[in-house]
Amino acid sequence: MARIDNRANNELRVISVQPDFIPTASGSVLIACGNTRVLCTAMVEEKVPGFLAGSGKGWLTAEYSMLPASTLTRKARDRKGGVDGRSVEIQRLIGRSLRAAFDLTRLGERSITIDCDVIQADGGTRTASITGGFIAAAMAIDKLMQEGKLEESPIVRGICAISAGVVEGEVRVDLCYEEDSRADADVNVIMTDDGRLIEVQGTAEGAPFAREELNAIIDGAMAASAVLVEKQKEALGEAWNRVMPKN
Repeated sequence: MARIDNRANNELRVISVQPDFIPTASGSVLIACGNTRVLCTAMVEEKVPGFLAGSGKGWLTAEYSMLPASTLTRKARDRKGGVDGRSVEIQRLIGRSLRAAFDLTRLGERSITIDCDVIQADGGTRTASITGGFIAAAMAIDKLMQEGKLEESPIVRGICAISAGVVEGEVRVDLCYEEDSRADADVNVIMTDDGRLIEVQGTAEGAPFAREELNAIIDGAMAASAVLVEKQKEALGEAWNRVMPKN
């Protein structure tokens, strides 16, 4: 059966990336995946959480929020001490996914916070946040290196993410909201730029799905990752070569 936007089952939505969207940030990008739009910023602080003080090791964390008009009905703002459970779960996913890109001992005792603000939500906001968040983080690292604050990049691998699932009995990648809301299986796949897995986060929304379907979902996501990595390279330009590992 045809998809709502007439894409092939293995075809991603149109992706656009606008780097340096917020010039006051250490790194920033507005990433759009179809009608999903997420503003990702990276800010550097010359300090670490108390549990890392004196360790010589840095830290990276993330925060995620959906703006009130990002959905068809107004999304209440998260307030201090009142972040909803979904946002907490997503920002933890973003943080641990992006930390997998780093050797934090090379960062020194400084912290990077990745803020992901969803401007418009049409499915795949957490995966867009990870893909865009890596670009913002890499821009922040490049800035530190250009300023002479880092001699070598702490980035040891690239990270990107995509959603995939089973809809109407078919495996599809990059689900929009209309597909996500009626999927039989919904899976988020976080990957390295060289095709290895960081995390697979999936749920059967109705009936259980078969191991063969999970394999097909992961295969589809891995194939799609090549497109995401190219978009990251384009957004970073020469900075990609400066911050990525040479081997």
